[in-house]
Amino acid sequence: MRRYGKNPDEDDIPFRPNRKGNRPRTHIRPKHEDASDGMVLTVDRGRLTVLVDDRIIMAMKARELGRKAAVVGDQVALVGDLSGKKDTLARIVRIEPRTSVLRRTADDDDPYERVVVANADQLAIVTALADPEPRPRLIDRCIVAAFDGGLKPILVLTKSDLASADKILETYSTLDVPYVVTSREEFTDGAELARVHELLDGKITAFVGHSGVGKTTLVNALVPEERRRSTRHVNAVTGRGRHTTTSALALPLAGSGGWVVDTPGVRSFGLHHVDPSRVILAFPDLVPGTEGCPRACSHDEPDCALDAWVAEGHADPARLYSLRRLLATRDRHDGD
Repeated sequence: MRRYGKNPDEDDIPFRPNRKGNRPRTHIRPKHEDASDGMVLTVDRGRLTVLVDDRIIMAMKARELGRKAAVVGDQVALVGDLSGKKDTLARIVRIEPRTSVLRRTADDDDPYERVVVANADQLAIVTALADPEPRPRLIDRCIVAAFDGGLKPILVLTKSDLASADKILETYSTLDVPYVVTSREEFTDGAELARVHELLDGKITAFVGHSGVGKTTLVNALVPEERRRSTRHVNAVTGRGRHTTTSALALPLAGSGGWVVDTPGVRSFGLHHVDPSRVILAFPDLVPGTEGCPRACSHDEPDCALDAWVAEGHADPARLYSLRRLLATRDRHDGD
């Protein structure tokens, strides 16, 4: 039934006034072309510490971003008060596309993935050679997460004065992973610190490791106290001014354009989110051999074409073994 005439006039249509007097909603979002660029340094209870030029800015996510969250390392665009003065708050209106993402799940059965760091170039996996004993499966998982997220893995082996690094280095020799070995005595002399610094120079490097491996000691040595103080901006809402192990924190690397991202200690590193087809991209010598693989091949099954490819001499068998060892970590417990 037609409620109005065939050609209704505006006067024929009832008008409901806006009693609140506010502007009607619109789906057209502002472009914020005058927004300033910044880098997220840490996140604390919905408040983000952002570096804009040489100023530390406190910010919150704009409502228009919806459920999209910014994490440490994100390049963002901000509007509002960018003075960095006490009790000021800017708004993050845009999160730029990420070049890499380090993700993990609580365990292999957890479908909810957590983004730890964005836009990092490298993942420094800090492992003690003794006290506590090294956990090769956890190292494998971190390497897989790095390959999957587009980061270059680095091994940082600590406490070499307590045990030899030969066995660990032999295990990962076919992966061509850069490494540095440090000891508790020599590290304070500066020579070993210089070798670590050389690997990190000009890069954004996320540090990961479980409790007791010396990660905090290493980060403290790489980032002088005065630079840590300048970065740890007191949260205007919570009043918390020091970094805790509950969130990641980006710190400027001394004497370099690089950054160190200190992450909370991990007890497990779930890989529920990992796609094997992305991991193999870290093995460019094996990628051509996958052309004959069946669809959705796990690269560790009887019909995998990599076996024949390697048997024909196209690649080193040790490389295929390393790939399959890493992929198998998705089905093994971290503590193995």
